[in-house]
Amino acid sequence: AERAKQQAQQANQAKSRYISAISHELRTPLNSILGYAQLMGEDASIPPHRKQAVNVIKRGGEHLLSLIEGTLDMAQIEAGKLTLSAKPMQFANGMHEIASLFELQAAAKGLEFRFEVQGAIPEWVKADEKRVRQIIINLLGNAIKFTQQGSVTFRLRYAREMAQVEVHDTGPGMHAQELEYIFDPFARATSAAVGATGSGLGLTIAKMLTDLMGGELTASSQLGQGSIFKVRLFLPELHSQPRHSLERLTQAQNRHQHQPRKRYAGVRRRILVVDNEEADRDLLVSLLEPLGFVLRVAASGHDCLDLLAAGYDPDVVFMDLAMPGIDGWETLRRIRALGEHRPHVAIVSANAFDRGVNNVLGIEPEDFIVKPVRHSELLDWLERKLALAWQETADGVEAASATPSIAADDTATVPPPRADLLALQELVRLGFYRGITNKLATIVAEHPACTGFAQVMGDMARQFQFEAMFAQLQKDLIDLKDLKDLNGLDKENHDAV
Repeated sequence: AERAKQQAQQANQAKSRYISAISHELRTPLNSILGYAQLMGEDASIPPHRKQAVNVIKRGGEHLLSLIEGTLDMAQIEAGKLTLSAKPMQFANGMHEIASLFELQAAAKGLEFRFEVQGAIPEWVKADEKRVRQIIINLLGNAIKFTQQGSVTFRLRYAREMAQVEVHDTGPGMHAQELEYIFDPFARATSAAVGATGSGLGLTIAKMLTDLMGGELTASSQLGQGSIFKVRLFLPELHSQPRHSLERLTQAQNRHQHQPRKRYAGVRRRILVVDNEEADRDLLVSLLEPLGFVLRVAASGHDCLDLLAAGYDPDVVFMDLAMPGIDGWETLRRIRALGEHRPHVAIVSANAFDRGVNNVLGIEPEDFIVKPVRHSELLDWLERKLALAWQETADGVEAASATPSIAADDTATVPPPRADLLALQELVRLGFYRGITNKLATIVAEHPACTGFAQVMGDMARQFQFEAMFAQLQKDLIDLKDLKDLNGLDKENHDAV
């Protein structure tokens, strides 16, 4: 029996490692697909008929991502690596928010949606909010998906520290035999499968999370009369919660989620992106540079350490984990060992299995951003860590430079030294976008007076106007030569006098 137990544990560990590896390999290309789809979806210059194609790409990518995340959640639960984080949760407001969300979805499908609260429910409870919401959202989403006509009812009761949620639908219902395996992975009742799509993991994960939280999830159904899912969870009420301060925080977070973020006010912040995948580095540059951040990139841990040793002092480091040579964890350990100014650090990695795992470096779960990167999540993190204040439009007052302030109109005509112009011209000739942006960042760091020049060149590079850039650089080189000749002539005349 002991040997069989060990074999089962080894098989379970092997499965978890396999799922983790597959998750990483799938998330890496998805990061580029969904990342650029997000950027294109926010681009006002994209014509409407192309935006429809972008939305199709996003929906396909999100579906694949939900399948990956669902499979990973299952593996983490089975491996005992999914831990619950019980914190104060706004229960009443949270349930009303979920109901409002699904009321809109039901209305769009022509269904009636009812939210029934039986008795009083607490304002605050202690729970893992993410997992509680995940369970309820999975059940409601499933009900609306498979109900073609009629109604969906979300019923809520609370008594003696126990919350009971019931989801009733008037869908096609299920046979008794189908109910026996409805919570199995990838299972879908044959009577309910017509016209619906999904990963087949929603109910499985809801069941596993409920069991992990010590609760109970049951289902009952009659063919042709709909289904009922019931959840019971132990959610202790909190009576002495500092409500007003947390309410203000929640309201502020909700405002930020809807506030357009075109550019931030204040000094320009330096960000170092460390990632061996060129596409992932370029994606973060494309997202953050237009907002006013100054980006530098490194393709490995060694490149990152070389930059820091040369004196580069970023405000933020976005660190990948799986890299050739030294990995992200070892790179961070060596950065900490430098003993100098410590930048804010976020792990940006496809290794989602490592999120929330204790580490000696003290990287918190909220500092772990999983690929594919959701732009709003990344910007929220930057806003918190750097205390950013966003401007309403990008056409307002430009963000102040970390170097002495120089107007763009005054600096646009100040080119860097000839050696930098020649090096930049060669990169432009090759069409090496990443090299161009790195060189422009170096020019700004070494020659602050050339900030305007770098901004103009950077704008042209982002539009891939390499021929125009080459012509402008050639003109700047000629102007520098003429100026040098003129200075030499003036010196000769002065000596003659």
